[in-house]
Amino acid sequence: MARQIGLRDIHIALLTDDDETGATYATPTKLERAVSAKLSPKVNSENIYSDDTVEDVIAAFDSVDVEIELNQLSLTSRATLQGAKVVKGVLIESKEDIAPILALGFKSKKHNGKYRYVWLLKGKFELATDEYDTEAEKPQPKSAKLKGTFFSRDYDGNFRFIADEDEVGIDPTIISGWFTAVPAEPVPAP
Repeated sequence: MARQIGLRDIHIALLTDDDETGATYATPTKLERAVSAKLSPKVNSENIYSDDTVEDVIAAFDSVDVEIELNQLSLTSRATLQGAKVVKGVLIESKEDIAPILALGFKSKKHNGKYRYVWLLKGKFELATDEYDTEAEKPQPKSAKLKGTFFSRDYDGNFRFIADEDEVGIDPTIISGWFTAVPAEPVPAP
């Protein structure tokens, strides 16, 4: 099994509808260049005791904490992620802004040259963190860091899709269309 050695092509897609009839998304858009991504799933668990020992452990998915670092974050991307607006080239942030619910996708190069593709299907980002330093003898470039929380869809309970380009039986059209639209759950062949 090949190890992950890269990260690129971070995309977002606004979730426009999520109910018992289905989930729909706007067309994905690419964010700025990827530096790092950390996905930390959270599970709530409860030990069930009987006869003075643990009989079972009941676990339930809660959410996925996401930390992303980009080389920069344009004002337009920042406005989209935070629910703010850009007017005549000026980012306007308000206490009334509401971050939209969206999907997050990317791909990660594997040691064998193939890619792992990921979509988190529903979540929100917090306000972006800003860091500034005075210019000194050595440049100290800053990157954009984002934190978000992703959770399961109302439609089907799914929260993430992962596809390996080199997985046996992978439909190549799933990989080729990964960033043109948030993929639907594949249907098994009859």
